[in-house]
Amino acid sequence: MAKHLEIGKKGEDLAVKFLKDKGYDILETNWRFRKAEIDIIANDGKILVFVEVKTRSSDYFGAPASFVSARKKKLLQDAATAYMRKVNHTWEIRFDIIGILVPKTKVIEINHFEDAFFPGL
Repeated sequence: MAKHLEIGKKGEDLAVKFLKDKGYDILETNWRFRKAEIDIIANDGKILVFVEVKTRSSDYFGAPASFVSARKKKLLQDAATAYMRKVNHTWEIRFDIIGILVPKTKVIEINHFEDAFFPGL
């Protein structure tokens, strides 16, 4: 497996554990719809949460969470809409970003941005 894929997988595993420790109920991981993938779908109480995880080994070029582009947000919105239709969505939603820094010689840093963005209707 390529190094960047290994780091991404490690970050997603860390994010799942992090959310479970916060009391979230993990419903899906790596849920796909067309060209989009939602890293984590979870319930935070009655709120359906779509989580994008960004993991980097360095913050030299910026914080991991800053790498979620407008195009990625649009893909997440489309996939979230498809998921909500699939499960007959009837409750509140939220889009979160978890940025994870996994440096080689330092402690892992996890930043959770709740309600990080809300795509237009």
